[in-house]
Amino acid sequence: MNENQNEIECCETKELHEDLLHIVNEKLPREEELYDLAELFKVFGDSTRIRILYVLFEAEVCVCDLAEALNMTQSAISHQLRILKQNKLVKSRREGKSVFYSLADGHVRTIIDQGREHIEED
Repeated sequence: MNENQNEIECCETKELHEDLLHIVNEKLPREEELYDLAELFKVFGDSTRIRILYVLFEAEVCVCDLAEALNMTQSAISHQLRILKQNKLVKSRREGKSVFYSLADGHVRTIIDQGREHIEED
């Protein structure tokens, strides 16, 4: 990478483009929505949670199966599942004394798939 690719270009004229700014301001989501979106993406910033999601792509599983599959403690898995559930990325259902976890919806797989596509681009 040459040195010029690391530089950020600035406007020399310092002239505002009012029409463009108007369009941007109309389309920009509310601050609360931007905050919520940033918080959602933080959840994807943990490789353990990503590993859990990949297991859930394949099957609905209980904590003990997840712990075994990922070679982690049930306590560590439970902690991560709580975060995923609070952020509506996984759901659970009780069957007797066991609780089974699965993806909340198809959006979760889409987000991961698009992220993978992005990092694999040349």
